[in-house]
Amino acid sequence: MKKLTLSVLFILQSLWSLAQTEEQLIQHCIQRYLVGTSYSMPDSISSAFYTEANLFLSSKDKPVWIMPAADYAKLFKKEDEGKFNGRIGRIVSIDIYNDIATAKAEILIPERKLEFMDIFLLKKISGEWKIISKAA
Repeated sequence: MKKLTLSVLFILQSLWSLAQTEEQLIQHCIQRYLVGTSYSMPDSISSAFYTEANLFLSSKDKPVWIMPAADYAKLFKKEDEGKFNGRIGRIVSIDIYNDIATAKAEILIPERKLEFMDIFLLKKISGEWKIISKAA
């Protein structure tokens, strides 16, 4: 009985460790996006996204503004790379199910009194987590 209990505990601990690792990998992906958008680093932003990802954004002109991730990254000028632009982001939550995940990040731009909630859909592709869609 003692061996069975130890085996079950070992299996549960192993599963928990695996989940921790996946969450950390997702955090790393989202952090590339957050740092990239806070410090105008388009390459960092692009590296977080799947190449064919789209962003679903708010616009005054239309109910949903769809923008390819590559175009979004270009909004952050390379000549300002590394300079803090006033955009503050933090991960609020992550939910994982096998090779898909959702994540939320709060985005604040205090100088402009703006607050956003970014919602990400991620997929593990070839062993790496990528944002495949974002809504804000």
